[in-house]
Amino acid sequence: MHVPSKREAEAADGLRYSAVFVPGLLDPGRETPGSVAGPNGKAADKGFNVYRNNVIVSLIDALAAAFPATMRITGETFFRAMARFHIRETPPTSPLLFEYGRDFPDFIERYEHAQAMPWLADVARIERAWLDAYHAADAAVLQPEELAAVPSERLGGLVFEPHPATRLVRSAYPAATIFLANRSSDLVGRIDATAPQSALVTRPALEVKVRHLPPGADGFLGWLMAGEPLGNAAVMAGACCADFDLTTTIRITLETGALAAIHYGG
Repeated sequence: MHVPSKREAEAADGLRYSAVFVPGLLDPGRETPGSVAGPNGKAADKGFNVYRNNVIVSLIDALAAAFPATMRITGETFFRAMARFHIRETPPTSPLLFEYGRDFPDFIERYEHAQAMPWLADVARIERAWLDAYHAADAAVLQPEELAAVPSERLGGLVFEPHPATRLVRSAYPAATIFLANRSSDLVGRIDATAPQSALVTRPALEVKVRHLPPGADGFLGWLMAGEPLGNAAVMAGACCADFDLTTTIRITLETGALAAIHYGG
């Protein structure tokens, strides 16, 4: 029979305490946990409510910092109310605040009051990709001369290693254009919200870059990033999109630093 050590017993007590304490922090409808008491054993409702409010406000502020374009589109009041509902549904699981909000775009897609802005979730997905690219590992980018040095007969078999910061976000809406317009301080003009658009997010150096891709380029880059050889990716992209332009897509890929290295497949 296993007898728990003092450390194991303390850890178990901590988990039991957290199971009662944490839900009360995120749901204002819950009563103050019975284990929370003030001086001389008096109820600590007021103090707990202040602490609960501070925790929720801090998490809302973290989401506002991670999704500034989303907040600019909705307005601060709408955003903070939406964020509050998300926090109740999906509390943080990591002590790193920049990790919080990965599920926020999916929540926006389901959120009843955001249905009039069907592109909003994809804008938020680009913002999340932007943040992930910002925090991604540094790496050298593939240089044009490296690709130019490959014999033509071996180009089709090349396998590419994506840069650690590279992200693709596909959207049925012009999410990249909407994102870029709302991440600047300029006035936002009229945008046709009916055209699909995919965003390429990269960080070749210190600055994160977001660029919307031409037709078929997202499929091509997606296959390259999944490890498909260049020839296969080009054939599949061409089959899926009659307007796919291989030369333009490769130029964009190299310009943005989306790839880190090449290897010979097979």
